Amino acid sequence: MGKGGGCVPSKKRSVESADQDSPNRERDGPVPTQERAPTAAADVTAPVTVNNEQTIKKLRIFIIFYSMYGHVELLARRMKKGADSIDGVEGVLYRVPETLTSEVLEQMRVPQKHDEVPVISAEKLVEADGLLFGFPTRYGCMAAQMKAFFDSTGGLWREQRLAGVPAGFFVGTGTQGGGQETTAWTAITQLAHHGMLYVPIGYTFGAGMFKMDSVRGGSPYGAGVFSGDGTREPSTTELALAEHQGKYMASIVKRFAVPC
Repeated sequence: MGKGGGCVPSKKRSVESADQDSPNRERDGPVPTQERAPTAAADVTAPVTVNNEQTIKKLRIFIIFYSMYGHVELLARRMKKGADSIDGVEGVLYRVPETLTSEVLEQMRVPQKHDEVPVISAEKLVEADGLLFGFPTRYGCMAAQMKAFFDSTGGLWREQRLAGVPAGFFVGTGTQGGGQETTAWTAITQLAHHGMLYVPIGYTFGAGMFKMDSVRGGSPYGAGVFSGDGTREPSTTELALAEHQGKYMASIVKRFAVPC
C-alpha cells in the first residue's frame, strides 16, 4: 500500500535488464494464489453499472450506536455528516438491538426511537469498509446493549471476518469524571480479538482539543458528549468534534482502499 506518493522502485534493488528471462506461463506454470497481489481494495471503488448507467461504488462507514436518551445519537448523526463530506465515502447509521423490555424503558422514561435508523445484525458488519461504534458509559465501560452486540459476533471472530477493518469509538457520559477516556479504551479489547485496526482521532481536531473555556466531551480516543442529568444538549464543540471524527475516519478508510 502506498503512502500518498504511490509505489517506487527500491534504490537498493537493481533494475532488471532486457536480456533477463521474462515470465513464461507455459514454462513456469500459474502463479500460486498466495503470491498474487490482493485486488479487494481496487474493487471497492470500481464502477458499477445500474440501469445502463455507470456509477462509482462508494466506500461505506457503518456508524453503529446505542443511545438511550439521544445524546450519542446526535453525535452519530453529525459523524455521518462528516463522513458524507468526503468524496467517495458515505456514512450509514445503525442501532444495536435493545436488551431492556418495553416496560422497563417506559419506567425509565426513555423516548421512542426513530424508525428511520435500522437495527443491525452482526452478520452485516462484513459489508462495511470502516466501523464507528458509539455508546454511553456504564461505570467506565460500554453499555450492556453494545456489549451484548459484540458478544453476538462470535461467528465473525471465529473466521476473523473483520480482521484489518478500521474501527473507532465515540462515547457519552453523565459527568466529567464519568469515563470519557476509560469507556473507549476498555472497549479496545473487542477490536483486538477481531483483528480490527483501532483508529483514534488523537489531537487531529487541532486547537479545539486544547480549549478550557467550556465543558467539552471527547478525548484523543474519540468524540464524546456530557449528558449531565439528561437535559444537557451536546455543545457546538462536541458536535464539531463528532463531525471531524467522521471526516477523519473517512480519510483513513480511503487511504486503506487505494490499491498500490
